[in-house]
Amino acid sequence: QVQLVESGGGLVQAGGSLRLSCVASGRSVSLLVLGWFRQVPGQEREFVAAINWSGGRTFEADSVKGRFTISRDNAKNTMYLQMNSLKPEDTAVYFCAANPWTTGITTTANYPYWGQGTQVTVSS
Repeated sequence: QVQLVESGGGLVQAGGSLRLSCVASGRSVSLLVLGWFRQVPGQEREFVAAINWSGGRTFEADSVKGRFTISRDNAKNTMYLQMNSLKPEDTAVYFCAANPWTTGITTTANYPYWGQGTQVTVSS
C-alpha cells in the first residue's frame, strides 16, 4: 500500500505561482512513478505531469509545459509541482498519484494509489 497526502493548494491571482507537495509513505516509494492529475467538476481527471523514480525523466501535458515543473526528493519521500504563470483555466482539484508499473503514465487507470486532492483556484 501507498499513502499519498497533498498540500499547498489555495487561491491565487492569474499570473501568480503556487507549489504543491505530495508526501508518500508505504511500499518502496522511491521506485514508483509519481504523477499529478487535475479535475474540474463534471469533467474527467486529466494528466498534468509525471516523474520517474530517479527524477531524471519528467513528462508534462502540453497545456502546462513551460509553466509547471515537477520534481521529487526521494530522501523526503516528497514530490512537488511548481506552478508558475497560473491561468484561470488551471483551476481544479489537483491529485497526486503513484504508478508501480512505470507504463501508461498519462492514464489514470494505471495509478492505483491516489491522494485526497488539493484545491487550486486561479482568479482572473
